[in-house]
Amino acid sequence: MKALVLSGGAGTRLRPITHTSAKQLVPVANKPVLFYGLEAIAAAGITEVGIIVGDTADEIREAVGDGSALGIKATYIPQDAPLGLAHAVLIAKDFLGDDDFVMYLGDNFIVGGITGLVEGFREERPDAQILLTRVPNPTSFGVAELDAEGHVVALEEKPKVPKSDLALVGVYLFTPAIHEAVRSIEPSWRGELEITHAIQWLIDQERRVRSTTIAGYWKDTGNVTDMLEVNRLVLESVEACAEGAEVDEHSEIIGRVRIEPGAKVTGSRIVGPVVVGAGSVISDAYVGPFTSVSEDCRIEDSEIEYSIVLRGASITGVRRVEASLIGREVEVTPAPRNPSAHRLVLGDHSKVQISS
Repeated sequence: MKALVLSGGAGTRLRPITHTSAKQLVPVANKPVLFYGLEAIAAAGITEVGIIVGDTADEIREAVGDGSALGIKATYIPQDAPLGLAHAVLIAKDFLGDDDFVMYLGDNFIVGGITGLVEGFREERPDAQILLTRVPNPTSFGVAELDAEGHVVALEEKPKVPKSDLALVGVYLFTPAIHEAVRSIEPSWRGELEITHAIQWLIDQERRVRSTTIAGYWKDTGNVTDMLEVNRLVLESVEACAEGAEVDEHSEIIGRVRIEPGAKVTGSRIVGPVVVGAGSVISDAYVGPFTSVSEDCRIEDSEIEYSIVLRGASITGVRRVEASLIGREVEVTPAPRNPSAHRLVLGDHSKVQISS
């Protein structure tokens, strides 16, 4: 069995972060989102992984390499434009061959991994297996309609009037039957080859399509709110460790706090769960729960909580920061007292909330 991981999307909902970084590489608890998926695939016993890449291909290649550090063998498959999930299957035919495979969206996060799902698929081998979860906003997802016996009877991509609240999770399992399906469909109104249309084709051909409704945790980390929530969830299991870090006697470390080697904490209070990356400096500051500080950051004379701070960022002299995603090499400082005004240098598609 093989895996096909999609890592070619533009990440428009995470701009401006994704103007300069692949959305799949935005870190959660100081590890790229993509790595959690690749590790879950490896844990399920799948080692041959095709990675669909687009404009951020070089960055993905640099991060993942040959995949050996993550327990996989990575093969990169270029996609010239984001033309749909079924298009990704189409262009990956040479890599996939006649093997069964799992397709995993690289910016998705599933608690507990996919090992049980893969084992069940291997035993029963339906032509396709989809994961579903109940969502409050089904118009934003592919939606499944089930009959009274729980069988999948119809799928619809981002319906205006959803027939259920069961959204497709970004993990699919297929036999080679899907290749005929993706060759048999036409582009949608969005100009994309939709995987929902391909699975619907299988249903219409009376092929076996099985669904599993998960009650556990799943997130599409395509926006800041969901990134912060996934970061919170991962940090819930962090183990306290400060080996190799420098923490002075005037600092207070409370709860599950992981401070990487080479980091320095002076005169500060850190309340976990928190992760502080290597080479970062926390000075005369408060770092509150559910905060991830990446490597080589500086937080001085400031307060921050429930946030993600990316590599090389600095926050100095700022009263309070929360529920924020701070990009790489960003500088956050207070404005001059005179004149009393906010001074901003913001990239395209930025979002700022100012407490006046």
